[in-house]
Amino acid sequence: MKTFPASQLIINADGSAFHLHLKPEFLADKVILVGDQDRVNMVASFFDEGSIECDVQSREFHTITGKFNGKRISCISTGIGTDNCDIVMNEIDALANIDFNTRQEKENKRCLDIVRIGTCGGMQEDIPLGTFLVSQKSIGFDGVLAFYHDRDKIADLGFEKAFVDYVGYPKKAAVPYVVAANPELVDRIAKDDMMRGCTIAANGFYGPQGRVLRVDLAVPDINEKITAFRYEGQRITNYEMEGSCIAGLALHMGHRAMTVCCVIAQRKIEAANTDYKPRIKELVKTVLERI
Repeated sequence: MKTFPASQLIINADGSAFHLHLKPEFLADKVILVGDQDRVNMVASFFDEGSIECDVQSREFHTITGKFNGKRISCISTGIGTDNCDIVMNEIDALANIDFNTRQEKENKRCLDIVRIGTCGGMQEDIPLGTFLVSQKSIGFDGVLAFYHDRDKIADLGFEKAFVDYVGYPKKAAVPYVVAANPELVDRIAKDDMMRGCTIAANGFYGPQGRVLRVDLAVPDINEKITAFRYEGQRITNYEMEGSCIAGLALHMGHRAMTVCCVIAQRKIEAANTDYKPRIKELVKTVLERI
């Protein structure tokens, strides 16, 4: 079994993971990831009375572990972006599958169910504000997965090539990667009352999502091309900023993962809803019931 030196796996003096400050015994097998650290409290407000085991925060990483209807769940905030999700995914996998006392990989691996709950911008006219949209596939603009071995084995290479060729993707940008969510987890969470689609995880909020302020875009009509793109009957439905790294690393690590977002902006018709918190609470409760 592998042994991990201190420079590779940094463990705090209290026995917790370096960034999350979470100890192994406080990580549940069912994990909800949210971007906003304050949203962790909102998720935990649904937990059974008296069931909270830990409430720990370090920087943007906030974790509360408790129970919902008897199910043990950890809710962790990632902050914004796939770079943060690279930290969270690696540290929760380490908490699950590395012995922090011996620094050795465990023989019997834990498989986590990981659901990211977030907000997104819809890219098609028939996706109204307030829609709950599950990402069956994530398209990563971030390049994170390219730093890990065998990236191509878990990616949809045909989708990637068709997308890059059609959109005229910037030549000096990281090549987009396309990864699938866990189908069993998607069916469990989405059931028959959530929309399913293909989601871009952008590596920025402005230029990488086709927004123009004072600096012009490398591909001025990129959003029009993204909206029109089709591959084997699939279309791109929305933008968000974290799901690709979560789905990709989960596939590498042997976990089940998916992203579900509430549509709070409609890019096609230039509409947005800033009063979306009640709808997010509804989504959170639904995911808690189904995870």
